[in-house]
Amino acid sequence: MSDVLATDGRGNALVAFHRPEDWTGTGGLPMPLSLLTWWHDGQLLLVFNRYRQQWELPGGMIDPGETPRQAALRELREETGYVTEQVAIAGYAQFALGTEQRPEYAAVFTTDAIPVDGGFVATPEIGATCWWNGVQPLSGRVQALDVLIGRLARACAR
Repeated sequence: MSDVLATDGRGNALVAFHRPEDWTGTGGLPMPLSLLTWWHDGQLLLVFNRYRQQWELPGGMIDPGETPRQAALRELREETGYVTEQVAIAGYAQFALGTEQRPEYAAVFTTDAIPVDGGFVATPEIGATCWWNGVQPLSGRVQALDVLIGRLARACAR
């Protein structure tokens, strides 16, 4: 296993971030998740997950028959109200999850589109959205793994 890049205190670890040009596939490991990192004016888009009680990147499970890109766009729309088609693959996050350190991947997309308010509506899962500058205090915990993924994706997009 690769060196751990970050942990979240809940037994989850980000063990690698693979750039698209270095990607050789999952090696048979599952990739059930797509995430979207959106930076605008030096701020990262986050959503507040009511179930986990934390701020995190928009994203979620890839539905059957859906591509990772389609899942990222759907999750963005469902969780934030924002709609864009201007996304690019930023990389692949490799995790070791839970106490059993279950290996898993997430496809990570990024965009530099200009945000147009899509009319956020709170749901049972997502209670709020924000553009976070990395220092302003937020009510609730911020998922450290997602923030690192956001920074790694931003660096890959440059």
